[in-house]
Amino acid sequence: MRIAIMSDSHDNIWKMAEAMPYLEAADAVLHCGDLVAPFMILRLIKGTGGKPVHIVWGNNDGDKVALSQVAATTDHIHLHGELAEIELDGLKIAMNHYPKIARGLALSGRYDLVCYGHDHTAHEEWIAETLLLNPGEIMGLNGRSTLAILETKTRAVAWVEVGHYPG
Repeated sequence: MRIAIMSDSHDNIWKMAEAMPYLEAADAVLHCGDLVAPFMILRLIKGTGGKPVHIVWGNNDGDKVALSQVAATTDHIHLHGELAEIELDGLKIAMNHYPKIARGLALSGRYDLVCYGHDHTAHEEWIAETLLLNPGEIMGLNGRSTLAILETKTRAVAWVEVGHYPG
């Protein structure tokens, strides 16, 4: 199974559009917060072809009522609040928005994968048997728009930079 992991899109519809082919190619999508506006959920609904999309709140997701109303129009968008604990292809996964909380979750040893966002910095680290992963940011505030693709069988991470065209 291939899981696309992203965070901090902050209403950048152009970078989200560039990320969409990678989301479409994945079997599931995780978003670690800061979508910001409800129209970003609409883009995920339209662009992921009915695949499961798991979302946690970030500190900039302001209108949670409107975000929830849009998500409720389909059954493949799952809003988890501040913390998600899910299982995909046998992997126990925790998601939240904040680095310190994520590190604590990873140190607990209860999960195979812990994902987070917030600081807009791509990060991959093994803590014992737990992969701690920040996919970076989609919005491009710090110059790079990245997401991560995790292959569940091997737990290998492939990094994707959207909006970056070699040559």
